[in-house]
Amino acid sequence: MNIFKLSIKNIFNKPLSSSISLALLVLGVGIISLLLQLNTLIKDQMDNNLRGIDMVVGAKGSPLQLILSSVYHIDSPTGNISLAEAETISNNRMVGSSIKILYGDNYKGFRIVGAERKFVELYKGVIKEGKDWDNPYEVLVGSKVYEKLKINLGDELISSHGLRETGQSHDEGTFKVVGLLKPSNSVIDQLIITSPESVWDIHETHDHDEHENEHEHEHEHEHEDEDKDDNREITAMLIKFKSPMNIIQFPRQINENTNLQAAVPSYEISRLFKLFGFGIETLSYLAYLIIIVSGFSLFINLFNSMRERKYEMALIRTLGASRFQLSTMIIFESLILTISGFILGLLFSRFGVMFVSSLMEESINYNLKSLKILNEEYWLLGLSILIGIVSSLIPAIQVYKMNISKILADA
Repeated sequence: MNIFKLSIKNIFNKPLSSSISLALLVLGVGIISLLLQLNTLIKDQMDNNLRGIDMVVGAKGSPLQLILSSVYHIDSPTGNISLAEAETISNNRMVGSSIKILYGDNYKGFRIVGAERKFVELYKGVIKEGKDWDNPYEVLVGSKVYEKLKINLGDELISSHGLRETGQSHDEGTFKVVGLLKPSNSVIDQLIITSPESVWDIHETHDHDEHENEHEHEHEHEHEDEDKDDNREITAMLIKFKSPMNIIQFPRQINENTNLQAAVPSYEISRLFKLFGFGIETLSYLAYLIIIVSGFSLFINLFNSMRERKYEMALIRTLGASRFQLSTMIIFESLILTISGFILGLLFSRFGVMFVSSLMEESINYNLKSLKILNEEYWLLGLSILIGIVSSLIPAIQVYKMNISKILADA
């Protein structure tokens, strides 16, 4: 007698109650799994983009905005800072290395960043095709950019002013694609990178033309090239300290003694996660409550089913099934439902991750696609199995103690 097949048949014999128990478990497991996946994927993405950056220096404003705009490139910058002031900080004895970046333009929604060559090296960027830039207006293109926009080597890109696609086009400057970067799972995948000189040049030309149009040639421009470097600005500077101890002292010195702002990425991102943490924790508690309710639903389902099928079970006993086999059949029913609920819950969570990822990719060019199973999800499997066993324990014991003679006599 195949007890396992009988268990499956019993489940299909009561589709409504079995579906309710299954749906509750799928919902509970799915929500918890989705939260675990999103939390892990976002944290990994955040940490991956923070490597080698102890401090960010930029214009006064929100420290979190400075980090989001300069490290993750998902917000507007707080402003520009003087190149000369940035050089002073980079020459400080506490600073191990620094990378100056400047931006303010985009190509079809993807940011064009002027940066030192060390910027690509920071994220272990590797050129897939072509070469590094040698001259102004030559660019390296990140993997997400050329895949989405179908960009090839030698293509010419006309940038737009601002960080949104709707900005005014810089018709006076055309960028040439000289290199395509391999995927690195970091922020450079979604950037177009060029030399700082390219960005300075295009904005100097743009500002010059705007000034000419505004005043209709009323004033002549004298000393056009004089002290050009003194007036140059950057958006931010990424800093790595010589010693981890400097992270306590140096940012405070900059914030208190200069017109600049220093922000520590690790501190700001941990604050951000704490702000979201309460909401995630609340949702997790709700999901665990749903799982517990699904356990009660399963228990009631099995208990009622056992009472309704007493005569049928007694007949199965007379056909040769043992007490243990009947009890095992009840446990199998419960475990089939809970393990199925766990598997369907995982599928539900993966579709959820794909949906959230598509929304993020559309709005901020980030995606979080991943199909790997987390260690915490193995614990979730264990919890599902435990709920299945506990829910079936009382009905299984009652089946084991069932008096066949009395049931058949009463029938």
